[in-house]
Amino acid sequence: MSLETTLQQIYDLPISASIRENVNAFPLIESLHVLAITLVFGTILIVDLRLVGFASHRRSADKLIRELLPYTWVAFVLAVITGALLFSSNAPAYANNPEFQLKLLAIAAAGLNMAIFHTTAHRRIADWDLDLPPPAAARISGFLSLGLWTLVIVLGRWIGFTLDVLF
Repeated sequence: MSLETTLQQIYDLPISASIRENVNAFPLIESLHVLAITLVFGTILIVDLRLVGFASHRRSADKLIRELLPYTWVAFVLAVITGALLFSSNAPAYANNPEFQLKLLAIAAAGLNMAIFHTTAHRRIADWDLDLPPPAAARISGFLSLGLWTLVIVLGRWIGFTLDVLF
């Protein structure tokens, strides 16, 4: 089965048609998607600012990470679900949109950055948790994360201006 066939099958799903045909469905799902991304970015921003060296009021880096990570994951799951619903409404057009493709790459790069941070600098967090500035590995991870998530937001917004509407 080809990618184009799969994309067309997604497009033809009843839920995809419902999203396309109901005037309120797409804007509602998109609003939830934006709110979810806002929560993802906001919680990550707080942690990343601490990682790059900005002191947090009465919070160590480890405490911030432990307190905010559950909210980040819940918001990320909501963003993935709403994003998948938006994608399904016009799968062929989204899949062929360069900004959409770059957004997915930026999300993957942000995930890779997080995985590298958690397997390196975070493992030694007890050694540097209260230090300002944090070690270079933590600062680099924080700056990369800030840049990548900002790129995700910019590309996500750009999709709306570059998407070839097929319905």
